[in-house]
Amino acid sequence: MVIQLNGLQEKIFLDRYALKDPNGRNANIGDTVIVLLDEGTKAHNQQKAVGKVAYLYEDDVAVILRDGSAKHVPYENVQIALETTPEQMFDRVSKAIASVEQTPEKREEWTKKFRDALDDWKLIPGGRIAAGAGASDELTLYNCYVIPSPHDSRGGIMKTLTQMTEIMSRGGGVGINLSSLRPKNAPVIAVNGASSGSVSWGGIYSYATGLIQQGGSRRGALMLTLADWHPDVFEFITVKQQAGKIENANMSVLISNAFMRAVKEDGDWTLKFPDTTHEAYDTEWDGDLAKWEACGYPVIEYKTVKAREIWSLIIEGAWKSAEPGVIFHEYYNDISNSWYFNPIICTNPCAEQGLPSWGVCTLTNVNLSKFEKNGDVDWDALANIVHIGVRFLDNVIDATPYHFAENEANQKNERRIGLGTMGLAELMIKLGIRYGSPESLEFIDKLYKFIAVEAYKASIDLAEEKGAFPAFDFGHYVYNSDAATPTFAGIVYEELCADSPEYTHKMETHGMRNVTVLTQAPTGSTGTMVNTSTGIEPFYAFKFIRESRVGTDVQYVGIAQEWLEAHPGEELPDYFVGAMDLTAEDHVRVQAAIQRWVDSSISKTANAPADFTVEETAKLYELAFELGCKGVTIYRDGSRDTQVLHTEKDEDKPEETPQVKREFNKRPQVLRGQTFKTPTPFGKAYVTINENEAKEIEEVFVKLGKTGADIGVIADGLAIALTLALSPRLSALSPAEKLAWITKKYRRMSGATPIGFGPNKVESLPDAIGKVFEQYADSGAEATVEEYDTTPEPSPVKAVNLDICSACGAAALVKEEGCAHCINCGYSKCS
Repeated sequence: MVIQLNGLQEKIFLDRYALKDPNGRNANIGDTVIVLLDEGTKAHNQQKAVGKVAYLYEDDVAVILRDGSAKHVPYENVQIALETTPEQMFDRVSKAIASVEQTPEKREEWTKKFRDALDDWKLIPGGRIAAGAGASDELTLYNCYVIPSPHDSRGGIMKTLTQMTEIMSRGGGVGINLSSLRPKNAPVIAVNGASSGSVSWGGIYSYATGLIQQGGSRRGALMLTLADWHPDVFEFITVKQQAGKIENANMSVLISNAFMRAVKEDGDWTLKFPDTTHEAYDTEWDGDLAKWEACGYPVIEYKTVKAREIWSLIIEGAWKSAEPGVIFHEYYNDISNSWYFNPIICTNPCAEQGLPSWGVCTLTNVNLSKFEKNGDVDWDALANIVHIGVRFLDNVIDATPYHFAENEANQKNERRIGLGTMGLAELMIKLGIRYGSPESLEFIDKLYKFIAVEAYKASIDLAEEKGAFPAFDFGHYVYNSDAATPTFAGIVYEELCADSPEYTHKMETHGMRNVTVLTQAPTGSTGTMVNTSTGIEPFYAFKFIRESRVGTDVQYVGIAQEWLEAHPGEELPDYFVGAMDLTAEDHVRVQAAIQRWVDSSISKTANAPADFTVEETAKLYELAFELGCKGVTIYRDGSRDTQVLHTEKDEDKPEETPQVKREFNKRPQVLRGQTFKTPTPFGKAYVTINENEAKEIEEVFVKLGKTGADIGVIADGLAIALTLALSPRLSALSPAEKLAWITKKYRRMSGATPIGFGPNKVESLPDAIGKVFEQYADSGAEATVEEYDTTPEPSPVKAVNLDICSACGAAALVKEEGCAHCINCGYSKCS
């Protein structure tokens, strides 16, 4: 069948996944092109559009965009689409992935089977596969990488930096465990000095990631982790609350079972690190403290605290700004299929894939929305697509280029793959099941158990045909070190014993082709492209605003539109449930139900309302651990509004900027006022006007009831400006002093989508204005006052709970899958 793409779907497909000629001067009249509209955004999130070439000039191209407008675009901002339909991409990818089959007959057979599976978006290749398969020998087909923990030396740290940048430059996301680096102020005998600590070196990796983000069309993606026993753990947890420290990385604390017991029992927790003077340190220390202690090597105990002190700091950070995340690292390894030869040391940036040193994983998703039949799941068709998907991903291991020999050696020893799903929420709507309900948990358990068992059967069949992964050892593969606790593979093996004994014999005889086969990764871009719910998330909302050159209009997601057309005048049934209609506990219970049948991990966001408390956040994280999740991420609506960023210099500054010398009345201890509720295009606003005893306005606050962090910080900036304009205690300031006051207030006001890095980083719109004021003041220009019409223009766009997308400017940035993506332009931070 021929797939019809709407405007946003087409743009995502052409921009991210179709083959393109980057040389605009090769364009011909009539060619479909992707053009960069705003060259000023080239270094960050690029605003692009699709059109056809109308005329070629000496210096630029006349392009008719899909909305009918005409643009003159420089040749260097034009890319020519060599593939204009998904079917062309399907042909390329299926042929490339089947090319590693051993005979011409097999290659022909599997080219057709892969092609049929890709058709109608039943099987969705991971982004790196879709973009790179059959396109270039330089492009990796892997999304996920973890490199070894840095050797604790200057040379080792720089070597890790080189490895990271090489991988990122080819499109891979990287995870680094910093636990191998000695803590802050630990002695460095060779130079008679002291270490700056693991967190400071993490800042170097973050900074370099920002450079790659600036230099390439795909932003760098980095995960930094630190173990719960490391003496730098307090600094690691709070570092993102300090401006300029670590700004281009996701961060997670690696949590042990013993730590969680200490939290539950209000026990002590000792922070410790190996004795760096021991003769084995330089040759044997790799960041694994348990292994170091098992060898009888000495450790130095730095500090003993209450475990809850650390836990509370983690929870407070998650409540404020969704970071740091937590990874239940010991539990992850306890049930890991590779525990006996390749322990998990870190995760990829979105945390869905725990990996060993030099580990990689390739991703592809089954589109569950395609498998409803007569009010039930089409189980036979689903089983077939799962089997094809496993072979498809296994072939990727042999089809992809490797840029580090260590990656190739590790991957071909374990053959780790990650088959996931998208469209779960749409499938459940088609079946009339309310996401998050007890009925849905029963259905999810049945569905994902079925997928897991079929995926393992497929890998067993491949092992019989092509051989098991070289490190396969049946006894260790299905049981952990105590020979009584099953690994994830052991859990599936027990299911096979009950229902498919022929496969238990085949596993024992032939083994498994892949050490792991399942994961649940972010699918923000691909899910939007194929017009279904992303990953395992519910739809964020069913109604949204789409902007165009003729104005704005209300649109519904596909399945909601279909239902409303079939039931005119009726409201959507209650099983059409959005992300913010659920409790955070609902989100976590769904995650846990799926995690039970996923051998890797899950990228998911537990959305919570703005008034969700710190105590509720703690209970949620502890529930996630009790239910068997391998990690958890919460996003509290508008939470970044409460995040306080500061620099080290700020801590020593007086409240008034040094430029403001004049004494003026301080704020009265008690003010009285009124709060007015008013509708706005961004939801209800609460405007508080506080007065002094003389009935003069002293201060103004503007808060939006439900909105994203970016719009919230703009409201804060407006309130600050109104306070400056109206307060009598500030009115005596000179123009220069007023400028200094408002500059101080605006600088470093933090939104959700900052751009740039280092001294050029812009945190928000007020921050950008503050930077302009700084430059103005430094130039020595005379301050002037002009009259402006400050009546706000009414906005036709109504958006609730959404942040501003830094690519297109629309209030359409959705937080889900542990990531963020734009429902207006298709921008995604992860996929």
